[in-house]
Amino acid sequence: MKPYTVSMQATAVNAFPLLPPRPEMERAFLASDATYNGLFFTAVRTTGIFCLPSCPARKPLPRNVEFFATVKEAVFAGYRPCKRCRPTESSAPEWVRSLLGTVDQSGGARIRESGLREMGLEAARVRRYFLREYGMTFQAYCRARRLGQAFVSIRGGAPIDDAVFDSGFESHSGFRTAFARLFGKPPGQIEKGDCIYLAWIETPLGPMVAGASSQGICLLEFSDRRMLEAQFDRIRRRFPMAMVPGENDHLRQLRAELTDYFAAKRRAFTVPLIYPGTEFEQRVWSELLAIPCGETRSYQDIARALGQPGASRAVGRANGMNRIAILIPCHRVVNQNGELGGYGGGLWRKRILLELEKERRGLISA
Repeated sequence: MKPYTVSMQATAVNAFPLLPPRPEMERAFLASDATYNGLFFTAVRTTGIFCLPSCPARKPLPRNVEFFATVKEAVFAGYRPCKRCRPTESSAPEWVRSLLGTVDQSGGARIRESGLREMGLEAARVRRYFLREYGMTFQAYCRARRLGQAFVSIRGGAPIDDAVFDSGFESHSGFRTAFARLFGKPPGQIEKGDCIYLAWIETPLGPMVAGASSQGICLLEFSDRRMLEAQFDRIRRRFPMAMVPGENDHLRQLRAELTDYFAAKRRAFTVPLIYPGTEFEQRVWSELLAIPCGETRSYQDIARALGQPGASRAVGRANGMNRIAILIPCHRVVNQNGELGGYGGGLWRKRILLELEKERRGLISA
């Protein structure tokens, strides 16, 4: 079997995740080839389930399949583990299998440390296991399951009734509880008039959650960002309107522009943005929008541009509160010494985005 490596000179967007060529993965999955277990996971769009390559279940059409390198990516893309091949449990100890079963039955409801203790589990042990095996903490796994369940209806625009059972809920009430927890209102109580449409956007750096009202884009975050649920809470406070799964013209334009951006055909975005915040936050975000593609600024540079040279820490906080990743380019802000500093989407994404933009400095904008 051919090893899969990527040269450091390769285009950064293709460096993550490392996967075999798609035709090879399709062949392995259709043949239930167990030798590929661990190299990738297969997700079926029509069922919302992800499997091991060796899964013996009936095979879907290849066009309905997508592939992920890790459990984390599959879960944060909204898929739930297959109950037949159990991709999260293939080599897991009994206590992990039992815990995962509890998570699945609850639709990803949060299980606090006290709940783990009641199960006879030490929270630190659980955290270490999930970090080692799945690349995320146990709480991040539960959060991903909650988000994935609530966003199932986005994929393909399925009716609510279909989404209830495709998402693995045994009752409408369970689905409606998850929907209300995420969107602020039950699906049957969404008002007429303006609302924020929420959509799932696949990118080479992982899935993103986008939100747009009739005025423009108000949210774009990587789905595995730890602060995502907090960002939803802030949007509820800033926008007195319902959030519902769906599409509008701004989201369609965003999809097209992101596709061009990652294909090195675009360096500037024209889709309208709406980003209410405190006066200071809005001033910082406006400065971020002024940073040219392919360049960076330090937190101190931004503070000086605002006429507040001692406010670099406050600039850093406002930078971290940005709700519209990539478009409001908080990834272009680095430490004074040139090091990357923090990034809510992960430093590996920040590094790739900056490398991509440096490569296209001569590209004509938009």
